[in-house]
Amino acid sequence: MSEKNLEKTTAAAVEQERDHILDIKDLVVHFETDDGCVCAINGLNLSVRREKTLGLVGETGAGKTTTALSILNLVPSPPGVIKGGSIVLDGKDVLQMSEKELEHMRGNEVAMIFQDPMTALNPVMTVGEQIAESVMLHENLSQKDAFERAKEMLKMVGIAESRAYDYPHQFSGGMRQRVVIAIALACRPHFLIADEPTTALDVTIQAQVLDLMKELIDNNHMSMLLITHDLGVVAEVCDDVAVMYAGRIVEVGTTDEVFNDTRHPYTEGLFDSLPNLKEQGEELVPIKGMMPDPMHLPEGCTFAPRCPYATEACTQSVPELRHVNGSHYVACHAYDDPSFRLRRNANG
Repeated sequence: MSEKNLEKTTAAAVEQERDHILDIKDLVVHFETDDGCVCAINGLNLSVRREKTLGLVGETGAGKTTTALSILNLVPSPPGVIKGGSIVLDGKDVLQMSEKELEHMRGNEVAMIFQDPMTALNPVMTVGEQIAESVMLHENLSQKDAFERAKEMLKMVGIAESRAYDYPHQFSGGMRQRVVIAIALACRPHFLIADEPTTALDVTIQAQVLDLMKELIDNNHMSMLLITHDLGVVAEVCDDVAVMYAGRIVEVGTTDEVFNDTRHPYTEGLFDSLPNLKEQGEELVPIKGMMPDPMHLPEGCTFAPRCPYATEACTQSVPELRHVNGSHYVACHAYDDPSFRLRRNANG
C-alpha cells in the first residue's frame, strides 16, 4: 500500500471511531469454575454509532448480558475473567480505567436498564429517594434539589410527581419499568444499555415503554445498546442490528440490510421461527438442535452442527466477519460459495 493510500485508510479509521460511541474489539470473557471453563464471549467485535440504537439479538445463552456487563466492567470476578480485547467507550478504554474512574462512568456517562424492574428497585425506599440517590452519587446537589430532580424525571417518563413518595410495590410492572428508566436517565448519560427492558411486561405496556424509550433517546441525543431476543422490537426501535451466537457476532448491519438481505443461516433461522401474518397457514421452521454448551464448543463454526448449509470447511475453522455491502457484514464460510443463497432471500 502506498503512503498516500495508507494515510487515507488511517484517516477513514479515525473518522469511523469518532462516529462510534462504543467500539468492542476481540473481546474474550471466560467463567472459570470448578467444573471447567465456560467460554461466554469468544472474540466479540461490536460498534454502536453515536445517537443511534443497536439491537443485539440472539438466543438465551448467546452472551448478550455478559457483553453488557463487560461494557461496565461489572463481570463478576471470580469466576468471570476478561481474557482479552478492548472496550472503548466515548474514546476511553473501559478495561484500563481505575475503580474511581469506573464509578464516575457508571450512571453518569453510561447507564443500564435491567430486565426485571422489581429486582432492580429497593423495596424499602421510595422511588423518589432511589432516583435522588443516583443523582447525588454523581452530581453536587443537595438532597432537596436531588429529590426535585427525581420528581422531574418521573414526570418525564409519564408518572405524576406525587408518586415520588410511593414505594415500588405500589406501582404496576409497567410503571416500575418507567421508574427504572427514570433512574437510568437521571444523570443524563450519553449511552444507555437496555437489557431485555420489556420482557416482564404485557404486550400493550411493552409498546408504551418502547415508545417512551425511543422518544427519550431521540430528544436527549443519546446512543443505546438494546439487548433483546425479539426481532419485532428491533424492527420498531433500532437503527442497526447485530446477531450474536455462542459469544460471537455472526451478522451485523443496518436494520434494513439485515432484515431485507439476510446473509447468515442463523439469522434466517430466527426469522423462520417467527409467525408471518401475510403467509397464514405456513408452518414455522424452528432451528434444529440446541445452543452449544459453552464449556464444550464445537470446532470451527459453532453454528455448523445446526446449520442446513454446513460444509466440511465449516467444521475446520471459525469464519471471520466479511463485508457484504454498506455496513453489512457476515461470518459464514458458505458465503464464499457463489451458488450459496438462503431460502429467505431465494423466496424474495
